[in-house]
Amino acid sequence: MRTQAGMGRIGRIGRRTGALIAAAAAVGAVTALPGQARAADGGALPPYAFDGTAQRVKGAASSSDAVPLKTGQTYRDTLKKDGKVYYRVDLDDKLNSYVSVVAVPKPGGKVEYGDGFKVSMQDGSGTDCGYQQVSFSSAEYARPLAAYARRIVDPDSSSCQKAGAFYVLVERTSKPTSASDDWELEIRRLSEPGLKKAGPTELPEAWSSATPPPPTGGPQKRQGGAGFHDAVSLTQGEWRSDIRPGQTLFFRVPVDWGQQLFATAELGSSAAADEYVGNALVLSLDNPALGHVDENTGSYDGKPATLALDAQRPVAHENRTSYNDATSGMRFAGWYYLSATLSPAIAAEYGDKPVPLTLRVNVTGTAKPGPGYEGDPGPFAVTADDKAAAANGASGAQAVEENGAMQLVAVAGIGTGSVLLLGLGAGTLVARRRAA
Repeated sequence: MRTQAGMGRIGRIGRRTGALIAAAAAVGAVTALPGQARAADGGALPPYAFDGTAQRVKGAASSSDAVPLKTGQTYRDTLKKDGKVYYRVDLDDKLNSYVSVVAVPKPGGKVEYGDGFKVSMQDGSGTDCGYQQVSFSSAEYARPLAAYARRIVDPDSSSCQKAGAFYVLVERTSKPTSASDDWELEIRRLSEPGLKKAGPTELPEAWSSATPPPPTGGPQKRQGGAGFHDAVSLTQGEWRSDIRPGQTLFFRVPVDWGQQLFATAELGSSAAADEYVGNALVLSLDNPALGHVDENTGSYDGKPATLALDAQRPVAHENRTSYNDATSGMRFAGWYYLSATLSPAIAAEYGDKPVPLTLRVNVTGTAKPGPGYEGDPGPFAVTADDKAAAANGASGAQAVEENGAMQLVAVAGIGTGSVLLLGLGAGTLVARRRAA
């Protein structure tokens, strides 16, 4: 995937405290275990797993008619071939704002080199505050693409700093020979507090890019999710999944301030054939606000094949001062997302059966204190619950449901206790009246 970022100075899906309806269904129910396979051999590929709480909206042709997006909310829309749509965000002059877009082409649809989309945030005068553009490159097959736009509060900047209405513009570009199907969109808006006091603004000249030794202990089964919302949590280790031709699997890893993430993907050998397939596997990295960070592709010929993401700088607030998309993307702590897509061309040479996929994840460095936010960092932090989810393999959707279920059980417990106490009180009152 090619990416292009805005030249202005410039992730994890927000933790939701709602979803009580889903939590209620989860109370007392037996749910799938983390890492449980989601598709049987030979069956249809599971569709992209959209956030079930997403609200349907319709992007406007003009900024004057744009519908507002709320912080912490997920939305769904569609984008036509070569379409252009606007949404509105009302911003203050204190919080940084990010709006991410995940574009989901129709599975099996034809895409060409350079097909993709651009998402930008503009003020009322049409000035770009920050944008990102992503597109298909050498791996020309349909898969979800993610990018974000942002408005960063910067006292040294003269543009995009005033409170008021801002507009998010999503533009799709396609070759004439590409499929004409609409792309499904998953849209999120997140806010990031400012700092109590200004931190460093220059990147360290020296940083370690040495690849650490592979994790030990052998592979553990942990099947990837079907979307960012239900990405399966990983910690440092070696993780085994099964991936079908044309399928994309999603994972997430908590990375704290000062830590570095290293990831490699290996396709296991196959006895079915030994034909060469170029760009057979794509491994992508997106940050906690679902901004694209990095991507790599690798070929396959039936033998074990490994590809690795480039070494990234340690997570640091000052990374955002870089014009390099990958460095700028490592700007905050939280859940970082890995996605792996297997080329549909594999099916023609090796059959439509799962291919073994192994992810090797290293998180190096000691976690450091945050940059000193003025308020709650929300998704831009690593909590004890995040570490527990990474250890047990809970997906993002399961973590939301479990959190909601615990809240619901607590509320139900209080309610039951109150009813019980009221019942006892009424019984005592009746008994006293009878005695009188």
